[in-house]
Amino acid sequence: MKSSTLPMLAAAALIGLGAQPALAQFKTQGVTDSEIVIGTHMDLSGPLKAWGVPATNGMKLAIAQINDAGGINGRKIRLVNEDDGYDPKKAVLITQKLIELDKVFAIVSAMGSATTLAPMPLVQSAGMLHLFPITAAEFTFKMDPAKPEDRLKFNMFSPYYDTMRLGIKYVIENTKPKKPCIVYQDDEMGKNFTDAYTDQLKAMNIPSATMVSFKRGATDFNSQVARMKADGCDMVALGSVVRESVGITTAAQKLGWKPTFVVSSPSYVPDFPQLGKETTEGIYGVGQTEIFYADTATGEVKKFIEDYKKMFGIDANQQSTAGYNGVMVFAHFAKKAGKTLTTESLMTALESGETFDDIFGGAPISFSKDNHLGVSAAVIGQIKDGRWTTIAKNQSYKTEK
Repeated sequence: MKSSTLPMLAAAALIGLGAQPALAQFKTQGVTDSEIVIGTHMDLSGPLKAWGVPATNGMKLAIAQINDAGGINGRKIRLVNEDDGYDPKKAVLITQKLIELDKVFAIVSAMGSATTLAPMPLVQSAGMLHLFPITAAEFTFKMDPAKPEDRLKFNMFSPYYDTMRLGIKYVIENTKPKKPCIVYQDDEMGKNFTDAYTDQLKAMNIPSATMVSFKRGATDFNSQVARMKADGCDMVALGSVVRESVGITTAAQKLGWKPTFVVSSPSYVPDFPQLGKETTEGIYGVGQTEIFYADTATGEVKKFIEDYKKMFGIDANQQSTAGYNGVMVFAHFAKKAGKTLTTESLMTALESGETFDDIFGGAPISFSKDNHLGVSAAVIGQIKDGRWTTIAKNQSYKTEK
């Protein structure tokens, strides 16, 4: 981004965020007879670059595959990708650039809750689509009937609440614990997990047991583990990310305590058993897609792994599938929208109820006029011999009526 454009963009962004004019109409730009321009911003240099770099690579691979196959109704996709460094203020400036200078058609697969929330009003006030951000935050899909601009946002990542509640339900039904407990990070993310724990136990008429917290960044979990062991917990939901989850299971092993553990999406990644080794064996987890391994992958997943390695010189990982799927879902519904691609025609296609199935074994993705969260189910896995193994697909905590 040219430095001379920053003051101008900053002023425009502040005006947009301050005034927030009512949405007059949906806007279409970035579409020509030969091209569709989409924009995104991710952390490529900051604390979340381990997510941002592979997710961006996944987008680039998907675009290359789509364009090589003829594009979308004769149009090729072009991606404008920016590094926001996981800085919300920078994300606002970048989004203004993408809208005003790059003239993108839509924002696709932007990453991070804070860096998505800050610039979203700019996208909405411009009458443009904000699609499939890489975050499980509720604001990315929740709609207010009084706000027509909310029709512009869609997401397809299962919320933390949903994956944790499903994991608790599945493990209780299949292992019959006598005292299910939870240990969780004491912040907003942790509240999603404790709400899921409380609500699911209430739905199953099971008394709530020990709920113990830890501060973000904690490295010593001996007191929390000792308390849960003393309280007789025989099932423990881990409301934590990978490093903390490993710390908890390691502390449990040192105390000779072996409850049934279940993790949600933040720890349902290959890094967990790789780092935790034998302390993670047998743990249950819930996530968006099946976890793949290069030496056992077959079919389209094997081709994805091979193409990724050929294009970038490194191995694909679970993070890369997030960007890949974002572009593939965009392409699927843009094709359905027809040759005359507009913001309105793409929204209509998205809300049609048609289903998209990814290559990674994830739950079917579909939207409606009343529901812009594309998934309602998830994958259940269990760590066996140091690897995640899928044991159930298309699972949900919700009871069909």
